[in-house]
Amino acid sequence: MLVLAGIVVIAAGFMLRFNPLLVVIASALVTGLAAGLDPVTVIAAFGKAFNDSRYITIIYIVLPVIGILERHGLQTRARDLIGRVRGATMGRLLLVYLGFRQISAALGLTSIAGPAQTVRPLIAPMAEAAADTQSEGEGDPDQAKALAAATDNVGLFFGEDIFIAIGSILLMKGVLESDGIDLAPLDLSVWAIPTAIAAFVIHGTRLLFADRRLKRRPRKP
Repeated sequence: MLVLAGIVVIAAGFMLRFNPLLVVIASALVTGLAAGLDPVTVIAAFGKAFNDSRYITIIYIVLPVIGILERHGLQTRARDLIGRVRGATMGRLLLVYLGFRQISAALGLTSIAGPAQTVRPLIAPMAEAAADTQSEGEGDPDQAKALAAATDNVGLFFGEDIFIAIGSILLMKGVLESDGIDLAPLDLSVWAIPTAIAAFVIHGTRLLFADRRLKRRPRKP
């Protein structure tokens, strides 16, 4: 029963509002020592777990870099860049990003873009700038941000299922195998292609209609 002491440590630590990371570490140490492990073995287990899951913590390296870039004017530079591109509109910009997001997700590169990596620091400011240019400063920043986030979600959601090693494909394969249906992951991913194309066409049409609404928006006197 002593190995359950770690649960008591977690409950007490959260009740006293200590740092969650320190609480979890203390709980693991208490559990390991109560199980008869020496401190070196417990610390080695921490190191092994971190090393095995290091790809998950890569985001903690990316986010500070993005924060530093934003502090030094990344969003302003993104706005200036899209303002110098002739013929750039919010809908066309997001349509290009939608295609990029779907293709990269279909290749398994789901982490090279996303809300934190690209949408907030780059895509959303560029969409806002393009909308302001189209409507002579009367663009809706909230709509531009919402469409940028939606474009990223649609591209990822309907693109990643084309990649044969994605979790959803493997889940479907396992469920079908349990019912006696043997299909290769490639057979499932191929059938995701028509859905991805339909998603591109439907959301792309929404983006182009958003462009038309911006052009028709009445100017303030």
